Amino acid sequence: MASLDPNRPPSLREGPPGLSLERVTNLRILRNVPVATSVRFNQIIVTGPPGSGKSTFIRQLGGWPEEGYVDLSMKGWWRAQALAIRPREIHLGLPFVGASRGMALFEDHWLDHWRDLRLDESRMLMPPPKRHLLSVGWRRRFVFEFLLPSPEQIWADRLDRAQQRTHPVDARIELDQIRAQLELFRRAALHFHRHGMQVYVRERISHAPARIALPNQLE
Repeated sequence: MASLDPNRPPSLREGPPGLSLERVTNLRILRNVPVATSVRFNQIIVTGPPGSGKSTFIRQLGGWPEEGYVDLSMKGWWRAQALAIRPREIHLGLPFVGASRGMALFEDHWLDHWRDLRLDESRMLMPPPKRHLLSVGWRRRFVFEFLLPSPEQIWADRLDRAQQRTHPVDARIELDQIRAQLELFRRAALHFHRHGMQVYVRERISHAPARIALPNQLE
């Protein structure tokens, strides 16, 4: 993924293969992190593949320090306790063909079979739209910040982290596996966007966020 240079034209569209992005130009600085002016502190959910910088992002924001997890194949995941306190780092449980539940990309089963597992987007559930004045607007309650660095950057960061032995997942580092993880999160970000969720993508926390430059179901 190319860097989102704040000095380049706002019409620039770039990103991982298959993900067209448009840089956000209306920004404010929230605890040294550039965010869209419309984003509120207590909306932010940070996600991304292992080693993408989620914990660093949350520490910089001064958000909730414990990692959360939501299985996107579970009905009503948007009501999960893990999402009640924000900003927070969230691991996504993604549904795969033939698997009865969603899997995080650090689980042993995914790490053992990642070449053969296929994402089942039909089982990635999204919250319903706000239908009347008193209903909950789940799609506007959260802002999902997807951290998607280049695979080479994640590779380098995880090799450094592996020396500290703080994350068991770093015992099994493969560049092609990292590329597969990024592709899955790219598809998840696109799925969220197409279903009307608030989604931003960035390479590093110091970079300006970008929006997905494709229409969603509400447009």
